[in-house]
Amino acid sequence: MQEEIENIETLIIGSGPAGYTAAIYAARADMKPVVIQGLQPGGQLTTTTDVDNFPGYKDGVMGPEMMEDLKAQAERFGTDTRWGMVTKVDLSNRPFKVEIDNTKNVIAQTIIIATGATAKWLGINDEKRLNGYGVSACATCDGFFYKGKDVVVVGGGDTAAEEATYLAKLCTKVTMLVRKDYLRASKAMQHRVMATKNLTVLFNHETKSINGEPGPIGVESVTAINNITNKEIIIPASGFFVAIGHKPNTDLFKDQLEMDENGYLKVIPGTASTEVEGVYAAGDVADHVYRQAVTSAGTGCMAALDAERFLSSQAT
Repeated sequence: MQEEIENIETLIIGSGPAGYTAAIYAARADMKPVVIQGLQPGGQLTTTTDVDNFPGYKDGVMGPEMMEDLKAQAERFGTDTRWGMVTKVDLSNRPFKVEIDNTKNVIAQTIIIATGATAKWLGINDEKRLNGYGVSACATCDGFFYKGKDVVVVGGGDTAAEEATYLAKLCTKVTMLVRKDYLRASKAMQHRVMATKNLTVLFNHETKSINGEPGPIGVESVTAINNITNKEIIIPASGFFVAIGHKPNTDLFKDQLEMDENGYLKVIPGTASTEVEGVYAAGDVADHVYRQAVTSAGTGCMAALDAERFLSSQAT
């Protein structure tokens, strides 16, 4: 007997602020949303410590705690939250065919994509060689291991500034390597960086090598080069943190949905709708400008409302 394929009214791929907010709105509209949590349940905020800029938390909140709150709120209204990874989608016809964990197949009347983005790496051999031995892309995940030590952070944007100031609370000294002659971070983050006494910013510097060997000691120093003078310096360090931006998690939708030159999904201006009817994008997967929890939540709301209006139009 052939197994019956599950029919899902609203499938939400991803579980960060965008995915859970979409689930809250979809569940309240009786759209019976199913959330597939993905590789990092809760999204990037589960690797963030203090969140001070999300409305409603007057004293701030820890990132993982906030995501648990959003998840619980979504489930309170009937959201079906599931572990797993979406491994294949076919958006050529509606209802859409979706494969989960390479084994289970479902069909979805509407899909909300909230797969977020992942950290970029420099691409040098030493990153791979010493990954897990002092090289990291998540200060809040691994910073504890470098308490009382010296570390290096690469990058000049908000991510780098946040990681560097966080590490400065734990480490003896933090050195930021910025390849340009200015920080791209917001003014507030720039002020925080410059006001941190044990944080040094080296402008016009790039990483030449990360020195050390895999093992108990791991990273021992970083060789940086001034891209104006070509002068090299060796910075003693036990940790090396890469914070140079993110790549949208959109490989699953290549050749099916329109993307910009960096792989971010394109939506119809003023909406969360992609060019495929019934498919919506929310959060960092479609936002390379703001990339904030609150804007992700806002587009999650938009996606659910757009999906509800679409389903209502199909029913009439």
